[in-house]
Amino acid sequence: QVQLVESGGGSVQAGGSLRLSCAAFGYSDSLYCMGWFRQAPGKEREAVARISISGGGTVYADSVKGRFTVSRDNAKSTLYLQMNSLKPEDTAMYYCAASLSATDCLSGTYWGPGTQVTVSS
Repeated sequence: QVQLVESGGGSVQAGGSLRLSCAAFGYSDSLYCMGWFRQAPGKEREAVARISISGGGTVYADSVKGRFTVSRDNAKSTLYLQMNSLKPEDTAMYYCAASLSATDCLSGTYWGPGTQVTVSS
């Protein structure tokens, strides 16, 4: 079992930056990938960015490419999401997810409770 805890959300004006963190507790050595998802009120959940634990390969949603950077510190079992040039449309609850296999990277095996990001214009 792996537990995930996000932190770093908050309110910021458009153009600002935030850094989200996700700490993994438990059998985190078994993870294949970790990623960030977001869901705004009335909208479907969206995959934002993910990273391979072993190789470090990354994938981003088109809406955040060039503005967001996902990274991980395997020694600390922590995932990060650096968000720059934030836009009001980035406002959402952001969730950290971790998966045990490549086929589960988009659906997530384990989920954190989420952290709110609010961007004002």
